[in-house]
Amino acid sequence: MREISMERVNATREKMLDVVKSPTLTHAQKVANMANLADSLLEVLDLPEGLSGLLDKEITDGQCICDLSEGHAPLRPRYIVPDYARFMKEGSAFLELPPPSDLYEAINSLLILYKHVPSVTNFPVYVGQLDTLLEPFINDVDEETAHRLIRLFFTHMDRTILDSFSHANIGPSPTKAGRIILDVVGELEDAVPNLTMKVDPLLTTDEFLAAGIKAALHTAKPSFANHPMFDREFPGGDLCGKDQGAYVIASCYNGLPYGGGSFTLCRLILGNIAKRAKDADDYCTRVLPEVLDVMARYMDARIRFIVEESGFFENNFLAKEGLIHKDRFSAMFGLVGLAEAVNDLMAKEGKAEKRFGHDEEATALGVRIMDVIDAFNKEHRNPYCTISGGHFLLHAQVGIASDIDVSPGTRIPIGEEPEELIDHLRVLMRFHKYFPSGTGDIFPIDVTVHRNPDYVADIIRGAMKEGIRYLSFYSADSDVIRITGYLVKRSEIDKLEDGKNVKHDTTALGMGAKHNGKILERKVR
Repeated sequence: MREISMERVNATREKMLDVVKSPTLTHAQKVANMANLADSLLEVLDLPEGLSGLLDKEITDGQCICDLSEGHAPLRPRYIVPDYARFMKEGSAFLELPPPSDLYEAINSLLILYKHVPSVTNFPVYVGQLDTLLEPFINDVDEETAHRLIRLFFTHMDRTILDSFSHANIGPSPTKAGRIILDVVGELEDAVPNLTMKVDPLLTTDEFLAAGIKAALHTAKPSFANHPMFDREFPGGDLCGKDQGAYVIASCYNGLPYGGGSFTLCRLILGNIAKRAKDADDYCTRVLPEVLDVMARYMDARIRFIVEESGFFENNFLAKEGLIHKDRFSAMFGLVGLAEAVNDLMAKEGKAEKRFGHDEEATALGVRIMDVIDAFNKEHRNPYCTISGGHFLLHAQVGIASDIDVSPGTRIPIGEEPEELIDHLRVLMRFHKYFPSGTGDIFPIDVTVHRNPDYVADIIRGAMKEGIRYLSFYSADSDVIRITGYLVKRSEIDKLEDGKNVKHDTTALGMGAKHNGKILERKVR
């Protein structure tokens, strides 16, 4: 372990004191912040040469690689996706829980397990394929009682999972439990948990999809995932249950292998990387490949420590009881700011009027950049990412609160969206194919669409047929809004802006996105 300078130690102590005195952080948020700051005083990773100059936020050209606050000594994988179906069948010896025998026990057992599923947020980023987990028990009680129990279940999650990067799945096949879940989320209008409906043209009925759209327009969830597309990319069969595939949507919109997860997620800030290049050729052939190599080797170092030194897989009961498997973990090679990179490079070549998403030459440059990243990832190998063939999973990262003039993933910047929705979708279709571990686009919908949900259903089915991976909608007047890949209440942002405590720490991220990312200025469709 390397020595830490006293300057850094003292700076960290000052930050700790600020956390202790904070008037807006809750006790739980203070504890989490203190733990992260303590972690920053450790240096145990074998870091690649050149990393510090790319991680530094103060350099002239801006930060090029971001580690998304994972810490300097990772004590667990970033995202963990337990095999909840196995837990329901076998219970847990460690938690002294037998398999549940009715709906009461099923919900109680899940709520207990959630308290023991770690992640980078200290809360479970995946709470299960809830429709198929609860469906075997749904007829134990009458429908009114089932509705009440599931409503209490979701209320409990919102009040105790204090981070919006927590995700449930339903679909693609309709179920009684799934229908009740959609009714409940529409009634509650809570931000947690996030929810995705898996959509399959052969399995998802028009009625079930319509129920999902109704809930989404009211409360910004569920989002809609292209089930056949994800299912092809994650091997393992129907591990989640009948027709569910071997993948989940977790955290914001992350496609991850079931029974495993992601060791780590780092992201490229493509726009800042472009500032170091003379032109597009220099960017694609020299500057970008150099940064890709450094970030990949940094991720390798993080993964090696988690697997070989942290002891997590040897000691945690989730691994001991077969609820997670080391060989079902991969890692996420993230990126943001493709639009800003393209626009900067076009300006350097005297074509500033040609903008990403509006001009064919500019958008084609975006495709070229993605091809460079994709080719690098297919060449780089990590010995512990066996579930993904030894490669990382590309991820269009959603952005963070401090991002300024950085568009999430490959999205067209807010304020520059094409006038016609079909033109917008045609741009997206060229990029969603690259990202098995998640990408997505968000569309606020005019309130008149509530009277015509078939309009949204046609968009979803048509777009997925053409290769769109993931879509989100919410009503322009909804209190619950989708920030990037996660949900926050406008009313909670208002509270935080007034200096009041709020339950979910992601509300602060939403407030940052409101001011820095202009998320309330999206084009309404």
